[in-house]
Amino acid sequence: MNLSIILPVIDETTALRETVEILLDENLEYIAEILIVVCPKSTPAALETCHQLAGDHPGLVRIRCQRRPFLGGAMRDAFEWAVGSHVVMMASDLETDPGVVHAMIARALTGIDIVTATRWTRKNDFRGYSRAKRLANWVFQKTFRVLYGTSLSDLTYGFRLFKAEWVRNIEWEELRHPFLLETILKPLRLGARVVEIPATWRVRTEGESHNSFWGNFEYFRIAFRTRIRSRKRLLKTTPETGSGADRPVREALDHT
Repeated sequence: MNLSIILPVIDETTALRETVEILLDENLEYIAEILIVVCPKSTPAALETCHQLAGDHPGLVRIRCQRRPFLGGAMRDAFEWAVGSHVVMMASDLETDPGVVHAMIARALTGIDIVTATRWTRKNDFRGYSRAKRLANWVFQKTFRVLYGTSLSDLTYGFRLFKAEWVRNIEWEELRHPFLLETILKPLRLGARVVEIPATWRVRTEGESHNSFWGNFEYFRIAFRTRIRSRKRLLKTTPETGSGADRPVREALDHT
């Protein structure tokens, strides 16, 4: 296993540095690259931190400027750039606990296709969430679980480790935050083997959230669209990584 860990950055500095240091301290033997994705809105302070980290860890920490807009666009670009056998999608603001990645790796080493974090299996795993946002999140989770007939408890938390073929060969659509939901719903429809592990969510302590409360309702669009679309239409027509690279995904599809 070698990981490409994706960290989109806009205004994170101290949290970004702590995230990178924990990832390297705990998982260095498994990391092929930490891919920091910046954009025109990334602040000078954040960019300076990115370049310091790249200088401190040459060849390991890479910086790329996203081509597509918004969070989903940054992740989609990074999926195409990633070189690892596995890809980790997470945040750089400590809302995704970097200390959980080690446990994700342990589960992925058993051959699981996707390891995803959940905030709903333990008490007090939401730290700093308002009551309104927590209630809305609970409603979303229940709705999507019923719609997809899954036992997964947290479908909107964008903290996941994938076998790389599951991100390279699916036809992604979303550019904004609903992309986080898309990255679990399409693999589920295609028969991916997914397990959850618990993680604690804490509200960011620096920078600003770039996802509005009402924007959360856009998640329903991709949920219903993915549910009614044929499985074959969820896959790219041509695999990105060469002949046979999509075989595990298509084999899973054949058995669903």
